[in-house]
Amino acid sequence: MNRAPEQPIDPIRWCMAVPLAFWALVLWNIAIPSQPFFDEVHYLPAARDLLVLGEFSNREHPLVGKELIALGIGLFGDTPWGWRFMSSLAGALALFAIMRAVWFGTCSRYATIAAGLLVASGFHLFVHSRIAMLDVFMVSALAVAFWQVAAAMREPETGRRRLIAAGVALGLAMGAKWNAAVLAAVPGLGFLVLRWFAGRRRLLLSRRGMPVPGVTLLEAFLWLGLLPLAIYWLTFLPGYFFAVNPISDGIVQHHRLMLDLQTQVLRTHPYQSNWPDWVLNWRAIWYLYEPVDGAQRGVILIGNPLTMVLGLGALAWSTWQGVTRKAPAHGAVALLYAISLGFWIFAAKPVQFYYHYFLPSTFLLVSLALALDDLRQAGWKWTANLVLAASLALFAFYYVVLAAEPLAGPDSFHRWTWLQSWI
Repeated sequence: MNRAPEQPIDPIRWCMAVPLAFWALVLWNIAIPSQPFFDEVHYLPAARDLLVLGEFSNREHPLVGKELIALGIGLFGDTPWGWRFMSSLAGALALFAIMRAVWFGTCSRYATIAAGLLVASGFHLFVHSRIAMLDVFMVSALAVAFWQVAAAMREPETGRRRLIAAGVALGLAMGAKWNAAVLAAVPGLGFLVLRWFAGRRRLLLSRRGMPVPGVTLLEAFLWLGLLPLAIYWLTFLPGYFFAVNPISDGIVQHHRLMLDLQTQVLRTHPYQSNWPDWVLNWRAIWYLYEPVDGAQRGVILIGNPLTMVLGLGALAWSTWQGVTRKAPAHGAVALLYAISLGFWIFAAKPVQFYYHYFLPSTFLLVSLALALDDLRQAGWKWTANLVLAASLALFAFYYVVLAAEPLAGPDSFHRWTWLQSWI
C-alpha cells in the first residue's frame, strides 16, 4: 500500500501566540509620550470632533481610522491610552491575519511562523501600532480580507461567509485610507480571471471551478464588488450629521473635495521621499526626537535594515517562481507588492513619505518568509533560521527608538542612524 501523504498541522497556536506577544510589547509604555506626536496632531482633533459631531475637520481622509480612534477615546478617555489603544489592537489583528493568510495560502507551518516573526520585527507594524494614525487600520483590514479570501479558496465549504467577511474588510480598508482601493479590486478581479481560465461555459452562473467552487462569478461580484462599496459608503454616515461643514452636497461632491485636498501642492517637507528611497530603505522619519516625559526620547520609522534588503532578493525569487513554476503564493505576493508600490509611483500626490511604504513592505516581508521556507526545504535550514534570529536581534537593538524608551542624551541618535539620510 502507498503511504498516506503527510498532512501539515495548522499552527494556530503560533498564530495566536506571536500576535499576543507582539500586542503585549506594543502596549508596554504605550502612554509615552504623554502628548500627541507626529501626525497624531491631525487625527486626534478629528476624532474628538467625531465624538461630539462638532466641526467636520480633516476632510481629506476617509473616516474609519478616525472613527476607531474616537472609539478608543470613548472607551478609555481622552488620554494616551485612549488615543492609541485601537491602533495597538489593529496591529495585533493585522499580524494574526497575515499569519492566517500565509497558512491558507501555503499550508506551510514554517512560512506561516516566519511571516509572523518577520512582520513583527520589521519595524513598520510595531511603530504604527503605537501611534494614532490611519495606516495600521488600513493594513489590518486588508490583511483580514486576504486571509478570508485565501481561506475561502482553501476551504470552499466556507467560501460564501468568508467572501462576505472579505467584502466587509475591503470596504473598511478603503474607508481607512484611499490607497487601499487598488488592492481592494484584486480579489474580485482575481476571481474573474481564475474562473475564466477554469473554462466554464456558463461564466457568470457556473458554480464549478476555481477559485471557490460553489460560488458563482455573479455572486462573487456581489460580495467582492458591491458589498465593499456599500460598506465604504456607510462609513461616511457620521459626516452627514456634523454641526459645522457636514456632507451637504452628496457623497460624490464630497469625494471631489477630498481629491482636491489630497492632490493640492503642499510645501516641501524635510522628511519627504519617493518610492526609490523606500525600496532602498534610504530615508528615515523621526516621528519623535526631543526631551519628553522626563527623558530624551525618540521614535524612528525605518525598515529593519536586514530584512528590507534581503526582501528585495526574495521578491525577485517570488516573481521567478510565480512566472516559471506557477507557484500561486509566490506570484500573488510579488504581484501585490508591485500593485501597492505602483500606486505611489503613479499617484498624483506631490509630497510623499516613507510611511506610505508600510503596505508594500509588508508584502516584501511575506515574500521573504516564503523564500526562507524554500531555502529550508532545499537543505539550508540553519541559514533560514539565522535570518529570523538576526531580524529579531535587530528589532531588539532598535527597540529603544521604536518605543520611545529613555535615551542617554541628545546625541544618542548616532547609535541607530547608520546612514546620513536616516538622521
